[in-house]
Amino acid sequence: MEIFSDISAIPHHAKGSVIAIGNFDGVHKGHQELIKQASHIAKEHGCQLGILTFEPHPRRLFQPDQPPGRITPAAMKARRLSAQGADYLFSLPFDWEFASQTAEDFIQNVLLNGLKAAHVVVGENFCFGQLRKGSPATIKEAGIKVTLVAPVLDSLNEVISSSRTREALRTGQIEKANALLGWEWEIEGIVFRGDRRGHELGYPTANILMKDTIHPAYGIYATRVQIEGEDEWHPAATNIGIRPMFEVKEGQVEAHILNFPDRDIYDKTIRVRPIKRLRGEAKFNSLDDLIIQMEKDCTKALEILS
Repeated sequence: MEIFSDISAIPHHAKGSVIAIGNFDGVHKGHQELIKQASHIAKEHGCQLGILTFEPHPRRLFQPDQPPGRITPAAMKARRLSAQGADYLFSLPFDWEFASQTAEDFIQNVLLNGLKAAHVVVGENFCFGQLRKGSPATIKEAGIKVTLVAPVLDSLNEVISSSRTREALRTGQIEKANALLGWEWEIEGIVFRGDRRGHELGYPTANILMKDTIHPAYGIYATRVQIEGEDEWHPAATNIGIRPMFEVKEGQVEAHILNFPDRDIYDKTIRVRPIKRLRGEAKFNSLDDLIIQMEKDCTKALEILS
């Protein structure tokens, strides 16, 4: 999959594609169905499949003071979209200038001049342009073919959405979030050198920051961890949060990889997949009590992950 971020510099070979449009945060089952339908249309007409999305997520621009809410930060989202079989990803910068353009300007500048879109595929409630005045009908009026995709429902007959996925993660319902996504959610980051508290207690951890990734319910999780350059997923007992015993200022991920040899993985990127939340964070009366609980957590994590 080729990735482009400058609408004024799209090469000729990438123009004339069938374009699926959306923020696609999470690339959940609803997004996957939209892309699937776009892919079918592309194959029917002998076209390539392009995905048009925006970075950062618009809520970062419009609600900058809100807590981190990304299910899939940019790199992860691109990886998930590539797995859906897209030929091109048009990831356009979403700033105030872009957000202020009219629906007509968006159609002219992006869909017609920039992409020469052969066909556009969007969700039924898709809106765009200044004050969200643009609709699928606006695109049709400009002479571009449009296909609308209905929302996808889950087993409870409820619409699958990014907002429901975020709520599941914020409440620690990992299984529910994964069911909505259709893949196992993960947190990705570069291992940094912490205060080595875990090492001193006999439970060394690989620590990463969550940055703009949504913070799941704080607590201890059974997780799987993959280290950059390796295929294996290692079982781990992982603390996600602020460590009440030591009062870390910013929520972070601290993975104690089980049965793992003592080796340096600082500055490597790791992927952490929470599988099940074991308990919430807690402040213990002593370090001895904390160590006893950590041993129980590791045993429970191994049971779940085995």
